[in-house]
Parts: sequence; structure tokens; C-alpha cells
Amino acid sequence: MTYSYTQISQYLTCPRRYRHRYIDGWQEKDSRAAMLFGRAFEQALAAYFLHEDAAAVLFREWTTCRNQDLHYSNRDTWDRMLQQGVQLLDRFCQDDRIRIHQPRRNLQIKFAQPVSDKNDFVAYVDAIGKLDGTRCLLEWKTTSSRYPEEPDGLLALDPQLVCYSWITGISDLAQVVFVRKRLVEVQYLRTTITDEKRHEFGQIVEDTIRRIESAQFLPHSGIRFPQNPCSTCPYIGLCLGNQGLIQRALVRRPGAENLGVFDELTY
Repeated sequence: MTYSYTQISQYLTCPRRYRHRYIDGWQEKDSRAAMLFGRAFEQALAAYFLHEDAAAVLFREWTTCRNQDLHYSNRDTWDRMLQQGVQLLDRFCQDDRIRIHQPRRNLQIKFAQPVSDKNDFVAYVDAIGKLDGTRCLLEWKTTSSRYPEEPDGLLALDPQLVCYSWITGISDLAQVVFVRKRLVEVQYLRTTITDEKRHEFGQIVEDTIRRIESAQFLPHSGIRFPQNPCSTCPYIGLCLGNQGLIQRALVRRPGAENLGVFDELTY
């Protein structure tokens, strides 16, 4: 069996949600504009490091989504997001703080690690390069609001970054956050993951896999206002037996034989 960060995080969020997706085969429809734009923008970033026309690649990839019935947040539109994407690429180019040697080799890198005699863990890292001359693992993020920078050390608590550090052995990491707002901004956030945090994450992986293979899929109810994760969960229709919600949010795919190995591979 091959596991990924997405699978582990889905299970820890709600074991029943994991069962719906990876065992029963239900999957959220690709209807969120922000998610699809993020994929198109990563393609454009790859083109930038390959010395291709990044803006043209962004337009080409984002155009494939133009006529889809997408859900846009706030005041977003297809044209507005494209304009912001081009402005972010320009700002990123002007900053000129990131270097990636041999981009065909050091972009979207697959790492695999055995977690037992019969299980592997797979992750796809956005890039390995240099930020301001310091070698680090790089993760791209697109968002409509700034990421918090305080308190100091907050980024080291990001479980996905801890996962990437654990599987690669790289302690220095950076998030490059492309903020889509009225005046676009690129944030360069650094962190260091300790050996202790990597060891703890490895223990979490082993424990979670044991519970998955023991078929422990009890639900974690999240209806408790003001924090109500069940309300935003795409699988809520299944838990409520609401066919209308199921049809709007989900599509049925093959189940247990397709365990999402490539969840983190976006292009």
C-alpha cells in the first residue's frame, strides 16, 4: 500500500471522510476556481524556471477552465484572477530571490520512503533550490489573503512542511506565498524543522496507518459553532444521506484499488 500526506491528513481530520474518499471512491468535483487557478499558476512557475513564457503558459492553462461551471470566492472572476496571476509573475520576476538549478530535475520531485515491510509513503515536493542564496525546500502557495508571520516560528507547525522535511531529510524550508489581492504581494516565509518534529511525524504516520489498516473509521463530528468543519466538508451529503448535496459536490470514482497515490502531483 502507498500512502501520502493527503491521505494521512484526511484520516486525522475525520476517519469517516477518509473512508468516503479512499475506500468508497467518492471524490470532490473540481469546481473550486481557486484550486484550479493554483494548478495553472504552478504550471506557469515551472515555465518561468525553464526560461519559457510564463504568462503565456498561465493564460493557456487557465483558459481550459474558462467555460467550466466554477465556484468563485468573494469578488473573483476568471479575468480578475488571470490579471492577478500575471501581476504576481511580474513581481516574482522583479524580486529575483529564488534560484533553481537544473529545474527539470528539481521541480515537482517525487520522494518515497518505506514505512513498514509492506507500505510506502510518497510525497511530491514543489521544488528544491535557493532563497536569497540559502539552499532549502520550496513550496508554492496561492491565496487571496496574506499568511500570518507571527508569532515567530509559527510556520514550523505546518504539518505538510513537517512531512516534507521528514521524507526528504531537509531541515530548511520556505513557503513562497502568492497573494491575490488588490495590490498583489509575494511573501517569502522561512522555517527550520527539527529532528524531533520529524521523528514525531514519523510516529504519527505509523500510528495512522495502523488505524487505517484496522478499519477504524469512526466519524469526527464537527458541528459546534462557530467552528463547524462538517459544514464545509464536501462529504457532508453522504453523512446526512442528502442526495442533492452528493450530486452537487461529489463524483464516484474507483475505490480502494485507487488510493490517491498522486494526490500531491498537480502537474
